[in-house]
Formats: sequence, C-alpha cells, structure tokens
Amino acid sequence: MFRWQTQSQPIIGLSPMADMTDLPFCFVVRSVNAQTPTMPVMFREMVSSEAIVRASEKTFEMARFDPIERPLIQQIFGAEPLVMARSAAAIMERFGPDGIDINMGCPVYKLTCNFNGAALMKEPKRAMNIVRDVRSAIGQTPLSVKIRLGWSSPIEARVFAQKIEEAGADLITVHARTKAQGYSGVADWKEIAEIKKRVSIPVLANGDIIDATSALRALQESTADGIMIARGALGNPWIFREVQRALLPELYQETITTSVTEKISVILKHAELMLNRYGPHGIIQFRKHIVWYFKRLGSTKALRQELMEINTMEALQTKLHSLLEPPL
Repeated sequence: MFRWQTQSQPIIGLSPMADMTDLPFCFVVRSVNAQTPTMPVMFREMVSSEAIVRASEKTFEMARFDPIERPLIQQIFGAEPLVMARSAAAIMERFGPDGIDINMGCPVYKLTCNFNGAALMKEPKRAMNIVRDVRSAIGQTPLSVKIRLGWSSPIEARVFAQKIEEAGADLITVHARTKAQGYSGVADWKEIAEIKKRVSIPVLANGDIIDATSALRALQESTADGIMIARGALGNPWIFREVQRALLPELYQETITTSVTEKISVILKHAELMLNRYGPHGIIQFRKHIVWYFKRLGSTKALRQELMEINTMEALQTKLHSLLEPPL
C-alpha cells in the first residue's frame, strides 16, 4: 500500500493544476518518465466535494484514472467538513486512488469567496475539522493537504501547518507564496524550512520549480522532503527525468536528450488522448497544452497562433509533421 513515509526521498510529484492535470496529461507524464528510477507521484486536478456528493457524473469522470498513473492522489476542495468527508469516501469507493489531497491553497477568488482553497487558512478550526472528518472517512488512506505560506503574512503557515498535522494529515505541500501574492513575486523556499522545523510529517516544496537547477535549489533552501512541480511540467513532461538525473547522477550513464521528433510524437499522443477523453472537442481543449509545448521548443509567436487555430486531429498531424522538414 502507498505510504508517504516509505517513499524514496526526495519525493517528486506533479502538482495538481485545474484544467491541466487530467487523465491525458498525467498519462503522458507517466509514459515519458517510465524509465526513471523513482516514479513521480501524480496529483490530479481538484474536484468539487459538493458536486461529488450530488453524484455529478461529470465530476466523477474527472476523477477517473488509468492504472498507469499510479501512484495517484486525487485532490478535492470544499468548505464543509461533512461534505468533504463524504466526497472523499465516495471517490475512494468508486476509484480507489492512492491518496486524497485537500486544497487549502488555491488563491482564485471563485474558490476563496466561498471559503474554499486558501480561505481555509483564515479559519484554522474549520480546516482542522475538515482534515479530521476526511481522515475518519478514509481510514488509513494517505491524506495530504496543500497550503500556502499564509493568507497575507508569509509566516502564518508556521502555526497552521502544526494544526493540520494535529488534525491527522500525513503530508503537507507548501506553495511558497501567500494568497495575497497569487502567482506573482518570487517563491520563498527558505520560509518552507521554518515550517519543516515545526512538523514531523513530510513537507513538499512548491512554487517556481521550472527545471533541474531550480529543483535542486528549492530542496536545498526549503530542507523539504521533496518537491511538487506545477507549471514547469506544462509543455515539458520530461522535466521529471531531468530532475532525477540532477538528483541521482550516479544512476544515469548517459546524458538525457529528447529530439524534436520524439517531442512531436509525444504531442500527437497527448492530442490523441484528449480526443479519446473528451471527444471531437478534445482538440480545442488541447490548444492550452500545445502553446506550452511550442514555447518550450522555442517557436515563434506566429507559429503558436497558427497552431491555436487548428481544430482537427488531421490538421494537427499535417502541421506537426511539416515542421520536421526542415527542423524547428
């Protein structure tokens, strides 16, 4: 059975991102990193506890996963302890992921205005009740919580993290910014080290980890048990093996390189998975990913705009194959 405390360290995970870390993307991340010594842990995009309790099939479908994605953690959000507990139990019963993660870090107004996400950091008693009730509902299933440094002050999480551990969490991920910062400014990994001193459960560092160099710095400055990579993985699912090579160079005999041909093959596979998952509209939904892929490839803005207008798999295949001769 999956347990945070028995995972090889440093733990490396794909951070949950709304509308991004769905089945197709997690499948791709797992596939391109299949030969790494330690599999990254997949965190799926958050789902609404209220919708799960209402038995929304659309929301349940968001939580469905392929076994290749394991170890996989499903994130949920909500503000009512009983509803959160019932939703976690329902997800475990139907799908059996390797763990449940509670969102207490999203800064988006649509969530915080309803006391979800980062707003829970202003209500530690409610937050503790949520953790306790979810823990009771899912038994020994690993339970993690994602937070920020605070709502407005960057030291608020020092005490908040202790309360979350006391309530029953097995692991805490800290995005190294406050809610007030949103995604602006620079992540303060050193403040995570202060949180780490105050809890006994594993702590993961999140924020501004975009390559192997920043991953190493984040681990060093935060003293965390691992890292969660978010936007650094968009358009670059290979980042996990790059990070592992930097962390464990003795296990890699040769330099890792990824050709443009291989990257285009992965892009097409990702698009195919989107079609299978979402039907004909899947190509339209895939546009948000293709922009990231081609930013990483150093393409022109004109090319990315052209790709954003493609609406069929056939047109995408034709365009991408045309880019191989001549190479990008």
